[in-house]
Amino acid sequence: MCPTVAMEKENEEALQTQYQKGVKRLYEKGIDKIPDKYILPVQERPNTTQAEPSEVCRENIKLPIVDFAELQGSNRPQVLKSLADACKQYGFFQLVNHGIPSDVISGMIDAAKRFFELPYEERSKYMSTDMKALVRYGTSFNQNKDNVFCWRDFLKLTCYPISDVLPHWPSSPTDFGKLVATYATETKYLFVMVMEVILESLLGSNKTGEDDEIMKDFQDGSQLMVVNFFPPCPEPDLTLGMPPHSDYGFLTLLLQDEVEGLQIQYKEKWFTVEPIPNAFVVNIGDHLEIFSNGKYKSVLHRVKVNSEKSRISVATLHSLPFRCMVRPWSKLIDEANPRRYKDTNFATFLNYISSQEPKKKEFLESRKSI
Repeated sequence: MCPTVAMEKENEEALQTQYQKGVKRLYEKGIDKIPDKYILPVQERPNTTQAEPSEVCRENIKLPIVDFAELQGSNRPQVLKSLADACKQYGFFQLVNHGIPSDVISGMIDAAKRFFELPYEERSKYMSTDMKALVRYGTSFNQNKDNVFCWRDFLKLTCYPISDVLPHWPSSPTDFGKLVATYATETKYLFVMVMEVILESLLGSNKTGEDDEIMKDFQDGSQLMVVNFFPPCPEPDLTLGMPPHSDYGFLTLLLQDEVEGLQIQYKEKWFTVEPIPNAFVVNIGDHLEIFSNGKYKSVLHRVKVNSEKSRISVATLHSLPFRCMVRPWSKLIDEANPRRYKDTNFATFLNYISSQEPKKKEFLESRKSI
């Protein structure tokens, strides 16, 4: 190998190592331009589409609001209908009056901020490219496969069962485990309650023993937490914090800080979701689309970044236990509504995203019956 080629290879490897250390380190270096590795093709940038310029949407969207407290009262039928409409039309809704104390929510956001304020040497103890790791600190989406990196760092935590995984979580900040475990326990309980309501919205109030078995599986189901950090970006129009994607589980409960960034695709346009203090943005995952046999749809969403403020979000992704197969619910299949999806499980999903760069809803498309 000639010296010039060897030097170019060495420089490329050095740059790759730098990128894999995360965007927070790039931001802290005071860069005024983002590296080429983060620049999206023109048609994929946040302020452009393949449609005419007039079709580019920069408006905010007010998602349907589901008041969880009203589900316990006389307005339950109306709230159930609103919930079902939101799941069919948007794949997203905002959940308010959910019962999780505000100090638990603020404690989670505070713990997340302080974790990302730790020196890189402390955060990097948890850096891993192993998709099955109980704790994984990383950057972009999948730094092994992404052709273009996205402007985010993340901490992924397996959250269930808490007693088994807590010893593996970061020990710094010192109160991190306590605050995050409390939040994880509360969101797990909330997920189970919301899923009970969603099952009712799918079928009505006629419960059977089979429904009780499904609820037991949800109570013992998987729970992953992804804590996202999006630092200010010097050229936000050239990149994204997260590319368009759908979530793989049943439901995602997303906690946002006050900084806007989340966008959903609605009627082929991108809309920014307005944060509501102490509310959860709830979205349908691929597994619920499969389970509902397509009645409820998972929806593409992405994250924009900005040049002035950092942003924190906490996503808890909930599904059946890892060992369980996800398949269309038998009660939703009949002659008029034939089965539309193949069986799948978490191992299938991991194998898929480990072998290629995840794009849009391609995994779900691969699960559709022919």
